[in-house]
Amino acid sequence: MESHVLLGGKVQVYRRDNSRFWQCSASVGGKQRRTSTKQESVVLAKEIAEDWYLTLVGKKRAGTLDSGPTFGKAADQFLKEYAVITEGERSGKWAEGHAIRLRLHLVPFFGNLPLNKVTPGKVQEYRVHRMTSFAEPNPLSKSKHKPRSKPPSRSTLHDEIVTLRMVLKTAIRHGWLEYLPDLSPPYKSQGKVTHRPWFSPEEYRQLYEAARAYAKEPLNSRFKWNAEQVYDLILFMANTGLRPDEAFNLQHRDVTIAHDDATGNEILEIEVRGKRGVGYCKSMPSAVRVYQRIKARPKPVQGESRRAGQLRRKQGGEPPTPPAVEYPGPTDLLFPGNHIKLFNNLLDRTELKFDRDRKPRTAYSLRHTYICMRLMEGADIYQIAKNCRTSVEMIEKHYAVHLKNTLDASAINVLKPKSKTKKKESATASRSNYPNDDDL
Repeated sequence: MESHVLLGGKVQVYRRDNSRFWQCSASVGGKQRRTSTKQESVVLAKEIAEDWYLTLVGKKRAGTLDSGPTFGKAADQFLKEYAVITEGERSGKWAEGHAIRLRLHLVPFFGNLPLNKVTPGKVQEYRVHRMTSFAEPNPLSKSKHKPRSKPPSRSTLHDEIVTLRMVLKTAIRHGWLEYLPDLSPPYKSQGKVTHRPWFSPEEYRQLYEAARAYAKEPLNSRFKWNAEQVYDLILFMANTGLRPDEAFNLQHRDVTIAHDDATGNEILEIEVRGKRGVGYCKSMPSAVRVYQRIKARPKPVQGESRRAGQLRRKQGGEPPTPPAVEYPGPTDLLFPGNHIKLFNNLLDRTELKFDRDRKPRTAYSLRHTYICMRLMEGADIYQIAKNCRTSVEMIEKHYAVHLKNTLDASAINVLKPKSKTKKKESATASRSNYPNDDDL
């Protein structure tokens, strides 16, 4: 390999045996840098190498020299650490979501960029890029679906910025980045007061009455067990405030019927396992009867299929022996299926799928209904937060802010009492302005 030294050994110009172009290298900013001069003439290559070196030195003095690890390196380190550190605390799908967002969007945009160049302006460029390039096919996507016809939602961009922030925090911990840049969206006005979709007392009554009617007379006898389960699920969640995943994880050994000394009623004491780990919940008295009905309901059995029955009758066989009736055991789930399709069909039939703000209602709306109804009845907000395994701040932000019952009219409509002495003084002053007849 032929090589030459320039500027007192600060720059090296060389040409590999299998290349016709001259390369140059130099050490600037504590990092060895190389580039191609794209010249076959050694004279021209030396001139370009000197200009390249002096440009790097000028950037270093101005503080604009790109140096340090790239965003791609920090992203790889984050993926190595996150799944191991959060094992058992975060679901596998959540960790997988970070990897997908990095692979599809963040690394292609920031990957080769040095970490110190991930500035608030660059993050804003990323937001604009995502909002304008959604219709273009992503070559890194493994999905076979067509490109989206509308830009990503606010929550989607928020999740991507969360992943970006976690990668940058990983770089800070390893000393690759000095501080976290401002990632907040600019031009953001004060957020509107919104509420999560819930069922008002009238809508809730309409929902459970429709569910009860369908449970008594389903469209097909095969759906009776499922319809009864959906009816009990609605009542159970609206009287306990459980999250859907917490309700679907419940086993019968997690539920105990207990006597509440404070109220004198029977309630359910529930050991909850879900988003916040293990917690406890005390239900409304109405949930006791619902649970007793669930516990006394036989487990569904798989009978003879229609095709098997036709084949058996064609061959002249005897009907099979009916399976023995089994009741739920301590380790059986209260709600073995999520019944999403049946629940959504029920919402569509009652025209309750969307609230007045066109927000879709889901099973989570039953939890919101529980919290709102407890607040409307005057329950203590701190006790509600403990019973629902959330914070007072979240309840005040998403629930209490839009309920009229949380406003005390007696404390608002206060009138300042008028002073009687001031009235007398004003009356005397008015009379003094007009002299009596004796003074004339």
